[in-house]
Amino acid sequence: MSTSRVNGNAHGDPGGHGDPGGHGDYSGGRSRNGQVTAAAGRMDPELMRLAAILLVGAIAALLDTTIVNVAIRTIGGDLHAPLGVVQWVMTGYLLSYGMVIPLSGWALARFGGRATWLTALSVFLAASVAAGAAWNIGSLIAFRVVQGIGGGLLIPVLTTLLVQAAGRRPLGKLMATVSLPAVLVPILGPVAGGLIVSNLSWRWIFYVNVPICLAALVLAWRRMPPSRGTAAAPRLDVAGLALFSPAVALMLYGLAQVNGDGGFAHRGVLVPLAAGAVLLASFIAWVLGPPPRRHRRVTPLIDLRLFRARSFSGASGLMFISGLSMYGALFLLPLYYQQVRGASALAAGLLLAPQGIGALLPRTLAGKLTDRIGPRPVVLAGMAIAAAGTVPFALAGAHTSELLLSGVLVVRGAGLTTASIALMAGAFTGLPRESVPDASSVTRIMQQVGGSFGTAVLAVILAGHSFQATFWWSVAFTALAVLPAAMLPARRAAVREQGRTGQAGPGAPGA
Repeated sequence: MSTSRVNGNAHGDPGGHGDPGGHGDYSGGRSRNGQVTAAAGRMDPELMRLAAILLVGAIAALLDTTIVNVAIRTIGGDLHAPLGVVQWVMTGYLLSYGMVIPLSGWALARFGGRATWLTALSVFLAASVAAGAAWNIGSLIAFRVVQGIGGGLLIPVLTTLLVQAAGRRPLGKLMATVSLPAVLVPILGPVAGGLIVSNLSWRWIFYVNVPICLAALVLAWRRMPPSRGTAAAPRLDVAGLALFSPAVALMLYGLAQVNGDGGFAHRGVLVPLAAGAVLLASFIAWVLGPPPRRHRRVTPLIDLRLFRARSFSGASGLMFISGLSMYGALFLLPLYYQQVRGASALAAGLLLAPQGIGALLPRTLAGKLTDRIGPRPVVLAGMAIAAAGTVPFALAGAHTSELLLSGVLVVRGAGLTTASIALMAGAFTGLPRESVPDASSVTRIMQQVGGSFGTAVLAVILAGHSFQATFWWSVAFTALAVLPAAMLPARRAAVREQGRTGQAGPGAPGA
């Protein structure tokens, strides 16, 4: 695989900007006069090969978002730790995961894509082995924090490398490939976790990452095109990092504490949320402040000017809602099966498997439709289908047919996948190549915070209401997607124009 084709590093250009537009040879199937060629509708085999290499490594990080949940009680019993302490096995991973995401763009510019990817994979692998060998709860939490550092880099780096490699090509088919593990693996995580806990030691929850990471490292080392960072890359925005990463961590921590006594009104929730909000406001003031406040070679950790593009602003809002819809329901559905229907942890995980099957069904069609008619109608259709797949749970009781609910989960999974594919394509449509790392960080953070917020809010609602009422709230949250979806491109012509100009800004086509 030639470096110039995939990374835009013609003749060893370290920054990946071998051409003026920053797209390398990936012209998206366009001839020199800007016309779309017949190849524009086909995915380049080299791009698909790169996607396959990266997705192998991403599976481990995505699996860890849910596979550990079903083992929490078992871990606490084996390591003689109370539930309040064991929860940090999840919370510690979540916090470090969120804090490191903003570093991905700078690391790619400074060290190159291949080196950053291999380093993140190595950190995740080493921490997984250490977590499996943990001798007490304190060591396990510490290793999970390190594991979150590796995992937090993997997903935004994957997205950045693939979108940059695609150049001006339509992104629907690419996102159909990329979004499959992102939707499917977290859903199947509880199933895998239940099987492991039921038949093996909980330590295999972490050891299962070893063969996946080793395979990903070998593939990346042998087949991933070499790329170098550049000494001319902007210096790390240390001040921005000191403000933004703790802001994200504090907000995630505060939301994670909502399950305790007092809900949102508890001091343990309000204090970190307020502190996170203050730090976030300070970060915004720092980024938008006059240039003399920063060294001339230091660029903002995240370029907030991205939000001037209607499509990106809408996609960011939708990422928050999609995180809320997906991870909030992943919290709610297992509890429904266990508490209302009396299922075991393993049975509950297996009963959620139809949602993963549904996630497989529409991915090719959703990608083609997004490239043909634009992301807005596809996102709206997907969210409507997901909402329709949630309503029956708001009407179900303890004796509702499991076959019926399984069919409903297939519908819900299909809707979430459809919306996710179009959403990721819309988020990057029209952005210049150099803005992709920032966009990857922002979209991932929005989904992470949305997932934490959804879980926290549904937990509070469930504490005072029935499962049926809580599912109705979940449907209402999904319906909120109508507002930001209106900001996404609606017509294929708008998508084509954004791909042609390679620009994003206030005047970029957004409807």
